[in-house]
Amino acid sequence: MIALSFSKGNGLLPAIVQDHRTGKVLMLAYINEASWKKSLETGETHFWSRSRQEIWHKGGTSGHVQKIKEIYVDCDNDTVLFKVEQLGGAACHTGFETCFHQKIDKSGEATTVGHRIFDPEKVYGKA
Repeated sequence: MIALSFSKGNGLLPAIVQDHRTGKVLMLAYINEASWKKSLETGETHFWSRSRQEIWHKGGTSGHVQKIKEIYVDCDNDTVLFKVEQLGGAACHTGFETCFHQKIDKSGEATTVGHRIFDPEKVYGKA
């Protein structure tokens, strides 16, 4: 099995998540060795929550799980790209399809792109 370089990032590696059909970047999260193994075992994405200091199963609460279709690793073995089928249509915990829904213009102003697919208050009990 491939040996990822977890030591480079103090045990964490960035994981880019992309829709396998559209190529749209859905999110960026971090994996540790345990979440990497869990993702491989289950065929669904698992990450390391830096704020909660625990493994989290993407979609475990919302039901918007990510089914892994393909996995790529960069040339330094320190970044992972998951190509997934996003169930429920939304990857972002704020209810948007993608976490990258803020388009920034040259002056630094943000415009929201897209619309909410679900209400986070109803799904998580908080905004």
